[in-house]
Amino acid sequence: MFQLEEKIWFWVLMVIPIIILLFVVLQIWKYKAQKRFANKELLKRLSPNQSLFKSILKVIVLCLAFVCLTIALVNPKIGTKLETVKREGVDIVFAVDVSKSMLAEDIAPNRLEKSKQLVTQIINNLASDRVGIIAYAGKAFPQLPITTDYASAKMFLQNMNTDMLSSQGTAISEAIELSKTYFDNEEQTNRVLIIISDGEDHTDEAASVAEEASNEGIRIFTIGVGDVKGGPIPIKKNGIILNYKKDNNGETVITRLNENTLKDIAEEANGSYINGSNTIEVVDTIRDILNKMDKTEFEAKEFADFKDQFQWFLGFAIFFLFIDILFLERKTGWLKRLNLFNENF
Repeated sequence: MFQLEEKIWFWVLMVIPIIILLFVVLQIWKYKAQKRFANKELLKRLSPNQSLFKSILKVIVLCLAFVCLTIALVNPKIGTKLETVKREGVDIVFAVDVSKSMLAEDIAPNRLEKSKQLVTQIINNLASDRVGIIAYAGKAFPQLPITTDYASAKMFLQNMNTDMLSSQGTAISEAIELSKTYFDNEEQTNRVLIIISDGEDHTDEAASVAEEASNEGIRIFTIGVGDVKGGPIPIKKNGIILNYKKDNNGETVITRLNENTLKDIAEEANGSYINGSNTIEVVDTIRDILNKMDKTEFEAKEFADFKDQFQWFLGFAIFFLFIDILFLERKTGWLKRLNLFNENF
């Protein structure tokens, strides 16, 4: 397992595009200046050893040095000692709707991105609870099993999109059924399933399946994202809206937040419905709910000792600078022989 100690130093990487931009500007200026001074044939005779490849190579080596130096400043650490620790918490599974209707922008920036924000903020406020993630549309698909690794949970969450499942639609019952397999301890009673959706369920089984889950000790809380007035589903390319989804009659499809469905599911499973428009209120509500639950003790594997790895990247940075200063600053016959750009040295 890796840890990044000082992530703020990643901003140093902004130097690289500046270096590249300055290099391009310098090359354009040199070309125009040389063109005014003499013609191409004369320039070749006056500067027979001029090499564009060497200049590009110098920029690449310098950029690599900056990358390595930046990583050294961030100071990545690797876990070297794994220990088993006892923790108390609740097992929480997040079921996130990734159907196409979640692209509607009736809540900023859109329903799916809002769902990700909500789950991320809930995870940020957890202490020792375990979390799992399910993605669902027409079918449900496991994303992350129950774990205490919150960093991995947020990484998987950010990678979720509406194209990850080919089967479209919204089958909440599938997600509830899949969540049952996430809870590995049959004696555990503090099982929580949080469904984040616009409530457009394309089946009529969700309420009955939720009742069955409740009988197995699973409490279901639903969070509705979207607006009851609804909005169209945009069709985008490269972030630009090209059109909106149409029905068979050529009319624009309007998708609406169905709070009644989500309320029915939550009521059948001893839970409650939360409107997801206000992130702070959602996080506070979920935190209050979890704090009132009994905590179950479980064992978890954690890295207790981490070793610095910055010295490796610092060494690579010095190595690249060494190449730049000692090799690329002098006349190098091997570059002349290589002649990658078919230059006439």
